[in-house]
Amino acid sequence: MDKTAKDIIAILAEDSRASAAKIAVMLGITEQQAAEKVRQLEDSGVIVKYTAIVNEDALDDESVEALIEVKVTPQRGSGFDAIAQEIAEHDEVKNLYLMSGAYDLAVIVAGKSLKSISRFVSERISTYDNVLSTATHFILKKYKVEGALMKKCADTNRLSVQP
Repeated sequence: MDKTAKDIIAILAEDSRASAAKIAVMLGITEQQAAEKVRQLEDSGVIVKYTAIVNEDALDDESVEALIEVKVTPQRGSGFDAIAQEIAEHDEVKNLYLMSGAYDLAVIVAGKSLKSISRFVSERISTYDNVLSTATHFILKKYKVEGALMKKCADTNRLSVQP
């Protein structure tokens, strides 16, 4: 991968809305060259998706996220990949990582309630033959996501702990 491609990736990782014109100015190339390089990165699978980081505390929508630690038995011939692919296909799964350490997979899931996530773990994840155990950790508050600090909302409904 050439330096221009790496520079474009860095720009888009910081601001996925950067236009080809903006990228061109930043890198000293033509807008057409920037657009073509971005298209090549998309076509080759280097750039997979553009997304927005949302401060969910600022929304009225109630949702819950959890990190699920999953210990599995690797399958002959495919290791962890086959079970990871099966788990990844569920709509509730936002992120899935192979980990080193005490557990094998870290699964980030989203649901409407604690109960919906608990049901997902008990009725779907735990039922796979290769799954040995799970541990669910509910995400209570996000301070930093993908390098972006989550700013405080003006309307916080915290209760005072002082009399």
